[in-house]
Amino acid sequence: MAVMNIININDTSNKLFYIGGVVRDELLGRKSLDIDITYVGNAIEYCARFGKIIRENPDFGTIRVNIGGQEVDFASTRSESYPRKGHLPVVDKIGCSLKEDVLRRDFTINALAKSVTTGEIIDYTGGLEDLKNKKLRVLHDESFVDDPTRIIRGLKFSVRFGFELDEHTRILQEKYLSNINYDMSFKRVKKELIETFSLNSQKVFEIFINDGIYKLVTPNEVKLPKVNIEKLVNDYAVELPWIVYAGVLSDLSRLPLTKTEQKILDDVPENILKTDFELYKAFENSRTETVLLYAILKDETGARHYLDELRNIKISVTGKDLQKLGIKPSPKYNEILDEVLRQKLKNPCLTIDDEIAVIADLFA
Repeated sequence: MAVMNIININDTSNKLFYIGGVVRDELLGRKSLDIDITYVGNAIEYCARFGKIIRENPDFGTIRVNIGGQEVDFASTRSESYPRKGHLPVVDKIGCSLKEDVLRRDFTINALAKSVTTGEIIDYTGGLEDLKNKKLRVLHDESFVDDPTRIIRGLKFSVRFGFELDEHTRILQEKYLSNINYDMSFKRVKKELIETFSLNSQKVFEIFINDGIYKLVTPNEVKLPKVNIEKLVNDYAVELPWIVYAGVLSDLSRLPLTKTEQKILDDVPENILKTDFELYKAFENSRTETVLLYAILKDETGARHYLDELRNIKISVTGKDLQKLGIKPSPKYNEILDEVLRQKLKNPCLTIDDEIAVIADLFA
């Protein structure tokens, strides 16, 4: 963690600490991109002495500043509470003690602090022992009640680091999943799903289904599909891998989906498509994510056939060519062009002259 050397901050007060993922990753020998620093006190007031302020949030006591050409995020120590369980917390106090700050976090392995000045590791929760034993442990029994998305984060961490929930944490998780409060922030649920499923891990998804974590999204029963989604996503690169996984749940009505995400789901055919023409017409204006969901939910063979062999087939004739042939514009155009498409799907080698011959045969 050479960040302090780069930005040349002389902290003689020993109030600057790395907290959370950056400490965890260093102790695990992993590279971390975080440059987040916590100040025991009011970080906004502390950073007033430094360079250009880029952004600040007084409500949460956070500030981003430019120091020596580098952007650095500082956070005030703060304590929080959850007046509405499952929703965003409210800040009770800015400038609290370091111990109060770490106790608001999700797992003990993310509650470790390291002094910027001395390099000393501060461990109030037993995180060092849990790192050694590869255990994920929440800090208190109401942790999942306060923030159910911690269950999804626990899944993400368990697979990324090869850790397991400790026995008591697993009991707390099972207890919550058996009696879910659906009055929660589904914007936060979606964010965690995106981060977790973007790992593109079949193991993650199997645990997500088998352990009932999917119930955070829908109360409807979901069974693990036979298709290996990880392999499917690897074979056909997509922009939104998370929706391919989440779409298996069918009911995503609680999540705040974008128009693009909703269209991906809506475009999945309800029935199995039996012919090349049906496959082509169903997916010609759809995203690859839709085709992969069809593969998972309906017919993998047909979906792969479309993606591997059909989707790049294009007919050459257009409406202008039909006019040149003396065919007046009408709804009949679509029928004619569809017939040309049928023949081209049967024989992709057809030239434009061959396509025109197909049209001539229709009017012979």
